[in-house]
Amino acid sequence: MECFELMEGLNNLAPEQVQTSLENCQSVNVNHLFLFMAEKADHSCLKHLDLNKVDLGKGKRSIVKNGALIAKYG
Repeated sequence: MECFELMEGLNNLAPEQVQTSLENCQSVNVNHLFLFMAEKADHSCLKHLDLNKVDLGKGKRSIVKNGALIAKYG
């Protein structure tokens, strides 16, 4: 919950920097978690991202054991 509260406070993220960070991130789970929380926090930068350039891995992924699948990001 604390992590999400921090994410809520990041409402002025520059789309170009977010795009670069996601493209360079080596962790598929981090990319999934960031995108999920950014969407839940309704960050405006998301509409400017090209997710085709972001590594979201292949197949079904789970951040936590028995977690819910969010097909949009995996």
